[in-house]
Amino acid sequence: MKKLPQISEAEYEVMKIVWKNTPVSTNEVTEALTSTTDWSPKTIQTMLKRLVNKGALTYVKEGRVFVYTPLVEEDEYISQKSSSFLSRYYDGELTSMVSAYLENDRLSDEEISELRSLLDRRSSHKEEK
Repeated sequence: MKKLPQISEAEYEVMKIVWKNTPVSTNEVTEALTSTTDWSPKTIQTMLKRLVNKGALTYVKEGRVFVYTPLVEEDEYISQKSSSFLSRYYDGELTSMVSAYLENDRLSDEEISELRSLLDRRSSHKEEK
């Protein structure tokens, strides 16, 4: 697994907009985030520049507009962050994390049902191979 750039929580919000709308202009990112946050356009532009400097984004200039695309894939980033979370808090054990959620009633009946369904599908898929 390649080393991915460290992205702050705020920068992650910017990345979600870029991942969802790529390629996306500065104005489009700014419009999306000013409608859901209290950030100023200047703050958003600063975060975009930081993400470029960190190697998470690249851009092309089209006339007077900067258009951004990600250099980091969303699923790759989430996978690495998930692994890091599991390692840090649950010694890398997914079962320990799920057990902790079950023991503390943090999973709804609907979530437990969905987990059962996922596990059943996974078991059926393995049996077919």
